[in-house]
Amino acid sequence: MLRPARHALIGAVLALSVAGASAQQPEITLTVNDQRLMVEVAHTETARTQGLMHRRMLPESRGMLFVFREPALHGMWMMNTYVPLSVAFLDGQGVIINIADMEPHARTTHSAARPAKYALEVNLGWFAKHGIKPGARVEGIERAPPAL
Repeated sequence: MLRPARHALIGAVLALSVAGASAQQPEITLTVNDQRLMVEVAHTETARTQGLMHRRMLPESRGMLFVFREPALHGMWMMNTYVPLSVAFLDGQGVIINIADMEPHARTTHSAARPAKYALEVNLGWFAKHGIKPGARVEGIERAPPAL
């Protein structure tokens, strides 16, 4: 009799811990082409793995900055991600290398065109809407905590 109740309790605790994990990420403000963007910083392995998975919405001008330990041809995919996103891969100075649009739940990997130190995920079309293209510089990444 207690087993179903215990399973429900464990499930609730896990769900709250996942929901709380995103709220505990550091946040910084980035600027690109005079557009301000408030981002959560995924600088730990756990945060990078979780990313924006299981979110049902992402407010306008919000996103997530992934900080990697080393520049590499990092890739992103959309498993368990409900919100359509655009991702910009950035070099160590915050210059956009390339931008890719990603559809919810797709298992297609979108990769940096050359070694990237950061990836910046925002709502689908945000970069295009603001005229932001490869070569633009994202200001404020120096405030992000280092990758762990």
